[in-house]
Amino acid sequence: MKGAIFDLDGVLVDTAKYHYQAWKRLANSVGVEFSLDDNEHLKGVSRAESLELILKKGNIEKSAEEKQALMDVKNEWYLELAAEMNPDEALPGAIPFLESCKSKGIKIALGSSSKNAPMILERLGITHLFDAIVDGNVVSKSKPDPTVFLTAAEKLGLTPSECIVFEDAISGVQAAKTGGFYCVGIGTKEVLPLADEIATTLGEYSVR
Repeated sequence: MKGAIFDLDGVLVDTAKYHYQAWKRLANSVGVEFSLDDNEHLKGVSRAESLELILKKGNIEKSAEEKQALMDVKNEWYLELAAEMNPDEALPGAIPFLESCKSKGIKIALGSSSKNAPMILERLGITHLFDAIVDGNVVSKSKPDPTVFLTAAEKLGLTPSECIVFEDAISGVQAAKTGGFYCVGIGTKEVLPLADEIATTLGEYSVR
């Protein structure tokens, strides 16, 4: 492994709870019931596609301007919650694992659909550990399209075969495998059957 590419939510930090609260508030505001199960379908999906899934569930039609306004409101609510984040909210073993990769000369990149990734990395105090950051501000195609990971590898100056992707979402694992990457799934084999290996947290995985 010459490069390690990390998804953000569910791998390095659990922002899912903040996204869930913000999406639920938004869905309820337009008359759509939103459950934790509904939230699972939004993991690894862009903000625009997430909104489309919510509107589709409620059979709601909105103009492009109205959709943008709803996405802006959801993001404001999310940022209000995420602004209180601190390094203690990093998932178990995540920061030590990044530091271990860095000490071994392994290049590190972020591969996330989140447009708020830079803010979250800053709140966690780990921006300096990354050699490349590829997020929703850099690429427009969402997972399972592999563009985010392919772009990350390119920015590291490496090929997919030289990198390992760490992902917790089904769409993210699909993106990694489509792009030709070795993928470590953070979760369970039942949920992420396409992953090459499984670890419950980054703290369980050893750099080798």
